[in-house]
Amino acid sequence: MAKKKALGRGLSAVISEVEQAYDNSLNDNSELVVELDIDLIKPNPLQPRKKFNENTLLELSNSIKEYGILQPILVYEDNNEYFLIAGERRLRASKLAGLNTIKAIIVDIKLNRLRELALIENIQREDLNPIDLALSYDALIKDCSITQDELASKVQKSRTQITNTLALLRLPKDVQKLLIDGKLSQGHAKVLVNLNKDDFNIALNSILGQKLSVRETENLVKNIKTKTVKSHNGNVMFNDSLNKLINIFKKFNIDTKISNSTIVLKFKNKEKIDDFLQILSSLDG
Repeated sequence: MAKKKALGRGLSAVISEVEQAYDNSLNDNSELVVELDIDLIKPNPLQPRKKFNENTLLELSNSIKEYGILQPILVYEDNNEYFLIAGERRLRASKLAGLNTIKAIIVDIKLNRLRELALIENIQREDLNPIDLALSYDALIKDCSITQDELASKVQKSRTQITNTLALLRLPKDVQKLLIDGKLSQGHAKVLVNLNKDDFNIALNSILGQKLSVRETENLVKNIKTKTVKSHNGNVMFNDSLNKLINIFKKFNIDTKISNSTIVLKFKNKEKIDDFLQILSSLDG
């Protein structure tokens, strides 16, 4: 029976031991590596990655045909069946290449750690789209009950990178799909994520319609915010002036009402109007 690699001492241990297993597997004489019937390997039901690029799978398949599997997949054994932990792209590409067997490392791991390990393996992928990466970060935080700082330390990323990536989950679903499909970059999304609805729509339509770079998008959003601030300050100054004028009228017992940013003066009778005219005359003098 093949020797199993034990993985059971926390996130840091999982990462280091998997990396060590991979390093060892480059030696064909490694006792950790076995050849398994490819049809006996069941998919990992907890795989966080949902989308696989068919073109890159075909490229990997052609590479496997020529050079073979350079890095084994990870599986665990249960009742003489093997379940995939990490390496789904390699498994799929090997099937496309028509292989009957595949190099694998059998690990001894508790079932409740499978999702954790699958998430970690997923995060290490360079070609992972930003939304799947954000979902993996979010799942690890919730599953392992850890903070963003702790996650940053464990997956060896900066806290800022973790925070910015998680912020992408606040984007509307249709915009998240643009990220998944590669029609919008993470740099663009980072600029958009904190905008209000109106400014967001203006910026997004400009990015897509004019094919703006990230730098051009940053400048656009800066201009949008500047105009918004000027407009806001103008409204504040206007309202302050209205309030001062209303207070003056109240001193002379004149009823006032604001309607559509204008002041409406209410007079009960002609005498009140005459009093008001007299007040204005005294101000002129």
